[in-house]
Amino acid sequence: MDRRGDSEALPSLTGMAPATIVDAHMHVGDFPLFKVRMDEETLARTLPHYGIEAAMVFHPDNRYVREVVQRVDGAYGLVWANPRVPGFLEEAVELLDHPRFRGVKMHPLLDGYHPNDPDIHPLIEELVARDLPVLVHCGHPIFTLPWSIEELAVSFPQAKIILGHMGHGNVVYINGSIDVAERNEHVYLETSGMPMHTKIAEAVERVGPNKVLFGSDAPFHEIGVEVRKVQVSGLDDAMVDRVLHRNSRLLFFGDEAASAPVAG
Repeated sequence: MDRRGDSEALPSLTGMAPATIVDAHMHVGDFPLFKVRMDEETLARTLPHYGIEAAMVFHPDNRYVREVVQRVDGAYGLVWANPRVPGFLEEAVELLDHPRFRGVKMHPLLDGYHPNDPDIHPLIEELVARDLPVLVHCGHPIFTLPWSIEELAVSFPQAKIILGHMGHGNVVYINGSIDVAERNEHVYLETSGMPMHTKIAEAVERVGPNKVLFGSDAPFHEIGVEVRKVQVSGLDDAMVDRVLHRNSRLLFFGDEAASAPVAG
C-alpha cells in the first residue's frame, strides 16, 4: 500500500484522550524509498489535529525544510547532516543560525557512515557551542546500533544526543539503548517506532524523568498510535505529560513550559 500523506483525510480521534504534544521526530516531504509522503499542507493540518504544539521536522533537502518551517505554525527544523555530501558543514552552520532550526538529524544507516566518523566531529562541536541537540537514528546494523552511537557520546560528553526510536523494534537494541542512556547523562531516548510500550516506563525509571521524549516518526508511523503507546506505558499522568511534551520543550526550547525557543 502506498501510504501517501498528502491527499488522505486525517483519521478520527474519537475515543482517544486529548493530549498536549511536542513531537521530537517528524518528517516532511517525499520519501519514495518507503512510499510515504507528508507535504506542507498536510503537515499544517496534522499538527493541530493531534494537539501538536511544536514538531521537529526534517528531510534530506534542508532548503525545502527551511521553506516549510517558515510557513507552518509550530513546525521547527532539524538539519539533516550527511558528511558524505560536500559542503554539509557549511550548510548546517548556516541553517542553525535560523531561529526555527533547533538541532541536527543524523541518519548513518541511510547515508552510510559511522556515527563517530571524524568528519561529523566539527558539526558536533558546533552543536555543543550552541547548546543544541542531535537526533541520531538508532536500531539497525551496521551503523546505527546504540553502542556505535555511544562512541560518539563518549567522544563528546557535552553534546546532547538523542537515540531516535530508542532501539526500534529489536528488544536487544531497545535494552541496549536504555543501557547507553543510563550510562551517559547527556544521552536521551525518543519513543517513535519502538513497539514495546512498557519499555517507555522502564526507560523513564532507569534513565531519569527528563530524558525520554515523545516522537511519532510521522508519516512513517501513525501519530495516534504513537501517543497511545505512551499513555498506556504504565507511567502516571504527570510523567505521561512530561514525555509527551515537557521534556522536548526543555531540550529544544530551553524551558519545559516554553512554546518557542527561549532567548539566550
